[in-house]
Amino acid sequence: MEGIAPPERTGECRLADGRILGWGEWGPVDGRPVLLCPGAATSRRLGFGTHLVHSSGIRLVSVDRPGLGVSTPDPRRTLADFAVDIEQFVEYRGLPSPVVIGNSQGAPFALACAVAGLVSALYLVSAADEVGSPLFADKLGGHLATVVELCVRNPKAAYEQFLSFDADAMRNMVVGNSGARDRAVYTDPAFDAAYREALREGFAQGAEGYATDTVLAMRPWRLDFDRVSCPVEIWYGEEDTAHSPDNGVTLASRIPGAVRRSIEGEGGSLLWTRGETLLRELTA
Repeated sequence: MEGIAPPERTGECRLADGRILGWGEWGPVDGRPVLLCPGAATSRRLGFGTHLVHSSGIRLVSVDRPGLGVSTPDPRRTLADFAVDIEQFVEYRGLPSPVVIGNSQGAPFALACAVAGLVSALYLVSAADEVGSPLFADKLGGHLATVVELCVRNPKAAYEQFLSFDADAMRNMVVGNSGARDRAVYTDPAFDAAYREALREGFAQGAEGYATDTVLAMRPWRLDFDRVSCPVEIWYGEEDTAHSPDNGVTLASRIPGAVRRSIEGEGGSLLWTRGETLLRELTA
């Protein structure tokens, strides 16, 4: 599969409080900056459309969230704290007003950056929705409802449950809960190898980073959506049953000016099946 090459450059950014953020980059160093907030437990090394970034003039950058990959854990952090980290990071790396893409569980972290006014445009692709919001209280069922209720009621207990995950368990959960379209992507030999390596790196320090991210994503986000002033697009595959109770209809209605796209014949692997379309739009 094209578009999943390892980063061309990797490094570490030391933040003002001494913590480290790990990063990976593809494309020309003077290209248009595009910052990727990757999905659950994946490290900086799983990009998309990487075979096109040079011809498109895009500098694609991915960051290990705290506790993932080589980034220093910060178990008390909030979504807003991540935006503070990114404000320092984009200055350190020379990435003024990047386009930000939030994929899957990376979506609330990307949205926090938009709320903070750090981005020129926001794309939420197969976004993990705010399932802890009261707006979805009567739309969740089964195991998801149970997990969300625990995150809201007792985040410490939920955190401890998520500590049982490792790279293999994460991959098995994602692939096992996928439809045929997504499973074909996730089990493609080239993608599978890259995904396994990104998860291995994501869990290199243990499950604490993933557990913190997941509790933050499943609880109410406490972000002021009205502060988002940049263009926003929200992309879902019509067959995506994993990321949002209504495939972003409610989410789009809450963000000023947001445009929602529903892609026929696609599932939750949209970032890789339609990555070329997304990159073309970014350079239009």
